[in-house]
Amino acid sequence: MSINADKPRRWKADIAASVDLFNTWFLAFAPKAYRETRLETTKQVEEGLLLTHDLTDITPAVLKGHPRILPILRMATCPPLARDRLVGLAEANKSLVLAMESGRIAVRMPATTLSENLERVCGTVKKMLDVDIFPWLEGKRDASTDERYRASTIVADRLCGAVSDPIVRNAQEKRQLALIGNYLEKMGYQHKPHPASQPLRDMAPGTYAFRMVVVAGDPHRVNIPVDVVIQPKKLSADRIPVLIEAKSAGDFTNVNKRRKEEATKIRQIRGAYGQKARFVLFLCGYFDSGYLGYEAAEGIDWIWEHRIEDLAKLGLR
Repeated sequence: MSINADKPRRWKADIAASVDLFNTWFLAFAPKAYRETRLETTKQVEEGLLLTHDLTDITPAVLKGHPRILPILRMATCPPLARDRLVGLAEANKSLVLAMESGRIAVRMPATTLSENLERVCGTVKKMLDVDIFPWLEGKRDASTDERYRASTIVADRLCGAVSDPIVRNAQEKRQLALIGNYLEKMGYQHKPHPASQPLRDMAPGTYAFRMVVVAGDPHRVNIPVDVVIQPKKLSADRIPVLIEAKSAGDFTNVNKRRKEEATKIRQIRGAYGQKARFVLFLCGYFDSGYLGYEAAEGIDWIWEHRIEDLAKLGLR
């Protein structure tokens, strides 16, 4: 039995309530999440400045020893450089740059090639440093503690601005999972991770787990990350747990770009576990009737965060 997918008359009111809930949360908590990330990022930028002697020693040796500072250096230029722009200007190996952004050096790259790439990256960054942010560079003097901190906050703002959406999205996902967990605990469920090496059907009754990898797909097997997996106290005939994906959105545009992802997931899951496998969305934010209609047509149901008690309708009592 459907919970919300077969009730289009309620969609309009639910969409409005969902948008209001997201906006209330965003105004109250998103700035806090952003500030906390900005504070931590400022510390990382200061460390990067110290490693390069306040940007006066940007060398292949420094980058090789501390590849994680590359994003900081990209944001220290005028204008700030996107990753692909740096690759193009420096004629650098993209795989190397991507590895450095993750804090690694491409170990398989020949030493000479690596040195040449790092040299070009350093040369591009040094040529484009934003001297208005780092006034000590033009004066060829040491940076003061206040100047270094001020410059670090500016670069941190640039870094956080480039990833502001993920910062908010991660904070919202943590909140959604906490809400589901609290609700399940009140219903007498126990948080108990299920080993990936064991069959999904063997998950203990009355337990739930976060961020599990479910093996699905037919005929080709794929690993599907699932936000919440719940094995009801009263086992279903096929013993397949309830699978829930938490989703939030701050605008109506992006959700319709990503809706095909859920359709692919449910086809893969049902291909492996049968048509009765339950894959449900947990929604908060901007999900319009076009998105809801598409998901309903694909056989996907959903729970609204503002009516979380609908979780009980998934046979969890």
